[in-house]
Amino acid sequence: MTALSPEDPCSFSRPDECKVTNLDLILEVDFDSRKLCGYVDLSVQRMKDGVQNLILDTRDVSIQKITDADNCQELKYTLGENTGSFGSKLEVQLPVSSSTSNKVRVHYETSPQCTALQWLRPEQTAGKRQPYLFSQCQAIHARSMVPCQDTPAIKVPYTAKVTAPRDITILMSAVRLEPEPHPSDSCKLIHQFEQKVPIPTYLIAIVGGDLESRTIGPRSKVWTEKEMVEEAAKEFSETEKMIQTAEALLGPYIWGQYDLLVLPPSFPYGGMENPCLTFVTPTLLAGDKSLADVVAHEISHSWTGNLVTNRNWEHFWLNEGHTMFVERKITARLHDNEAFRQFLAMGGAKELEEEIEVVLKNGPYTRLIPDLKGVDPDDAFSIVPYEKGFTLLFYLETLLGGPAVFEKFLKAYVEKFKQQSIDSNQWKDFLYSYFTDKREVLDSVEWDKWFYDQGMPLVIPKYDDSLEVPCKQLSQRWSSASENELDQFNPGDLTSLTSVQVREFLALLVEEPPLSLTKVLKMEELYNLNAVRNSEVRFRWLRLCIKAQWRDAIPRVLDFVNEQGRMKFVRPLYRDLYGWEEARPIAIQNFQTHKGEMHNTTATMLAKDLKLT
Repeated sequence: MTALSPEDPCSFSRPDECKVTNLDLILEVDFDSRKLCGYVDLSVQRMKDGVQNLILDTRDVSIQKITDADNCQELKYTLGENTGSFGSKLEVQLPVSSSTSNKVRVHYETSPQCTALQWLRPEQTAGKRQPYLFSQCQAIHARSMVPCQDTPAIKVPYTAKVTAPRDITILMSAVRLEPEPHPSDSCKLIHQFEQKVPIPTYLIAIVGGDLESRTIGPRSKVWTEKEMVEEAAKEFSETEKMIQTAEALLGPYIWGQYDLLVLPPSFPYGGMENPCLTFVTPTLLAGDKSLADVVAHEISHSWTGNLVTNRNWEHFWLNEGHTMFVERKITARLHDNEAFRQFLAMGGAKELEEEIEVVLKNGPYTRLIPDLKGVDPDDAFSIVPYEKGFTLLFYLETLLGGPAVFEKFLKAYVEKFKQQSIDSNQWKDFLYSYFTDKREVLDSVEWDKWFYDQGMPLVIPKYDDSLEVPCKQLSQRWSSASENELDQFNPGDLTSLTSVQVREFLALLVEEPPLSLTKVLKMEELYNLNAVRNSEVRFRWLRLCIKAQWRDAIPRVLDFVNEQGRMKFVRPLYRDLYGWEEARPIAIQNFQTHKGEMHNTTATMLAKDLKLT
């Protein structure tokens, strides 16, 4: 296989030799052929004397020609073998020049199988009026959308001009400028964008569809199809308050606009922190703002991830552990309740335990810093960097003087490394340099074990469990009650609990040996859980039903996995169905029927979960 970079085991590019410093996209969206067509101008800087070639990452991209953008002279290039997940190495021979900088123009089109893009037919959208396009470039899918140095080790500002039919609104992870009329086709518009803050390529994002917006704050709009836009505006009305809370913790928000886009249901994640335009799943529309903490998570990424970025995907915890840590601080401040932050942390620790022991089997991807040589980062994706990273930071906070002290470090960390890409050693060195008076305390931390040991975190902090207690008491009552003692329960059991506590009550029962079918039927009779709209509650309730082998629940499970494609929900539910012998063929058949509607990443991971690959 063509050698990957020594700096980034998931990229061919060598920015240490010749680095892309700016990226300008001129593209047209073709819904009929499911392609983006056009060119990209790459401003490049030779970093060493004698460097003749620019090395880029591509995947299933059709290259028409490559030229010197300044004089249109054609440049020689070679396209390496297709290596699958990592794509192909594109090596461009730079023009002979005394200058260390050049501008290279790559004329190309994407493939209909481009892994970064999902194309939806009008009937797959809420309004069923127009086709829809959205991208998901994290971790290494940007190379299938644009030839680039697809490594988070470098960051580039970008501009874009995107031509699309007039009925389609185009948005990108950048500040939106006024569209221009097409010079020769009145049925098209040219949408213009500018991202002045340098970003890694995985944060380049595009969406096109029948979209409307509502203003939800002084620097925020929510975008979605008109069928959902009013509901979304209500659900995310506290966005500005979250941004201000994050600014108080981490410093000024430098990106200008902070918009939210509610995507079609097939979007595989809870959210994606694309700068200026966070993508979120419609499963957050609970009607009571109870799931808006995902927005707090994506807002936090504006500092931890987008401003300070992991140098490569082995250090992904720097992005996600810090973001989880900040998200929970924001949520606690909005609830004015520190116990709430620790309650969420306890729930996260339980989810981490299931992920590590049941899904990842205590294997190599349970390390905080995994070895990803030759590994597609999607294959290693899990909640480990989120929750194990959070646990390390919470543990350090308790060791180093508590929240007030550690929050000052967080702000200093962002200030020190803003607009840079770093690794765990740089983070650790800065921690030591910041807490010079606490070197002895830091030396007591078993760093190698935290970073490289498999399995659960070395230390699980003692969290405030005051909000956990009523959840635990109710779950234990259900677990221990005999079938003759079910008259002790009543509909009022849940009325004193918040939706987050109801979610935790059900999560605790999912961890226990399966409840009897009689108990689950009684629970439905009393609590009417089949009617709950909150996706987090619904997910855990359906898992409980599968564990009790309630046959009537199978159609409801299939409805849930078919109406949305969020991997957090669909993968565990499919795995649960697969583990129930009677339901296994039904799950496989359902997957085969609907995989064409799924996002590429979701379909690939589910095929593995169902032992089909």
